[in-house]
Amino acid sequence: MKKTPDFIIIGAMKCATSTLHDQLAIQPDILMSEPKEPNFFSNDEIYAKGFDWYADLFQGADVTTLCGESSTHYTKLPTYPDTILRMQAAMPSLKLIYVMRHPIDRLISQYIHHWTEKEVSVDINRAVTTLPILIEYSMYSKQLAPFIKTYGRENILPLFFDSLVTRPQHELERVCKFLGYAQSPQWDFDLQASNVSRERLQVNPLRDAIVDNAMVTFIRKNFIPKSVRNFIKKPWQMEKRPTLTPENIDFLKKQFDKDLKTLGNWMNVALSCDTFKETGRSLSDPRINHAWE
Repeated sequence: MKKTPDFIIIGAMKCATSTLHDQLAIQPDILMSEPKEPNFFSNDEIYAKGFDWYADLFQGADVTTLCGESSTHYTKLPTYPDTILRMQAAMPSLKLIYVMRHPIDRLISQYIHHWTEKEVSVDINRAVTTLPILIEYSMYSKQLAPFIKTYGRENILPLFFDSLVTRPQHELERVCKFLGYAQSPQWDFDLQASNVSRERLQVNPLRDAIVDNAMVTFIRKNFIPKSVRNFIKKPWQMEKRPTLTPENIDFLKKQFDKDLKTLGNWMNVALSCDTFKETGRSLSDPRINHAWE
């Protein structure tokens, strides 16, 4: 019988899910999927490959191995409306991890992602009104609601980005305790963070094909000064982090505070844009075992 995931990191996008995935992958007796984001239950063209294809991602795992994957597409309503029904049909019992970042910070990071992929060219202040998914993907209670209804709060671990950054070892231990991991996990501080937006370049097929060539990479890293490399990268790089106008910040706070109030009620804490980071850090207190309590 093929092994299927014991848990899934379901999001949110641009909230250090790749870093958490990589840290879990290096723990003994934990197998994380490759690719990191199979997006099986969300994307129609991948779902069409069939469940056997998905199960093969965990090939080789035995009954004692914890298996997981990390697809942030699973919490991208309304873009992928069939995700939860597909997951429920295939795996009615499952543990889920959801990482949340300050909703405005997450929105900005998502905008940078779309810019690097050449999916958006307008200024971020215009994109806020023309690209509604920037706001939708930061509506955490809205994204979580169908998962809570399907799997129950007891099977969902909410994590805060700020806690993961400031107390990574403690948060990794919380994750592993939630998963029922019998060993003592260790955060590897030498493992480089994944998907750092500020380091990304705008896509360019010709440049990428040249840069990915092994010989070119060797020459570039060993014979071309870093200052020259940085100069060459400039045309494809976003030099400054995008800045929202005060008016747009006020608009976004009003949008997100309504959603965060619902999330806060579920978690028995006061949540708003103004309190989000402080509350997130406080919930990493070692005396607190589960954020829903």
